[in-house]
Amino acid sequence: MTRTVKAIIIANVAVYLLQVVSHQLGSNRLDLFLGLVPRDVTHDFHVWRFATYMFLHGGVFHLFFNMLTLFMFGNDLERYWGTRRFLNYYMVTGVGAGICSWLVDPNSSAIIIGASGAVYGLLLAYGVTYPDRVVYLNFLLPIKVKWLVLIMGAMAFLSSVSGGEPGVANIAHLSGMVIGYLVLKGRSWRDKYRVFNERRRREQLKRQFEVYYGDVRRKIDRENKKGPTIH
Repeated sequence: MTRTVKAIIIANVAVYLLQVVSHQLGSNRLDLFLGLVPRDVTHDFHVWRFATYMFLHGGVFHLFFNMLTLFMFGNDLERYWGTRRFLNYYMVTGVGAGICSWLVDPNSSAIIIGASGAVYGLLLAYGVTYPDRVVYLNFLLPIKVKWLVLIMGAMAFLSSVSGGEPGVANIAHLSGMVIGYLVLKGRSWRDKYRVFNERRRREQLKRQFEVYYGDVRRKIDRENKKGPTIH
């Protein structure tokens, strides 16, 4: 496991254990304080919830499958991108998915929890980076990652349109993918702009040099036409 993936998994497991202890004590305060409650963001400006909701989970299977997906796809991406870019991408997609869920219903009192927005963003990034790699859907059916991404995206879209299963934030799943795509394309656009800017700067320097070199050559030619100087 890479360093950041390991740290994220440890953090999620630790917070889930705190949730379990809290629930055993008959308290739901941890979920209420760290979970994303759109109404509290709208009326009380609890903006920290956009980040903290990603570390809470609704059950052991919810935690397990999110962390399994993170483990399966996150390690290769962190090795390829580096720690900083990987962590930035994970947080941006997770926070962005939370913001989209809030925008859909800013006065909702439902508690949104889970790292699924960021995990779906990672799945999209893996599909873009390694489209022809083969994974096993449900541990049985071999499928290329690009088709898996399309299937998961279509399911998230249809679930968000139809309302989906109660208690599942399908908007977060879909928006995690959309934001991940925009982040990846935004980087590509920035790289293209940087190349264009460098090319334009080189052209400007070339023209300046040609102007300067032309002036020098003209001065030399004028001096040569004057003939020898007698002392």
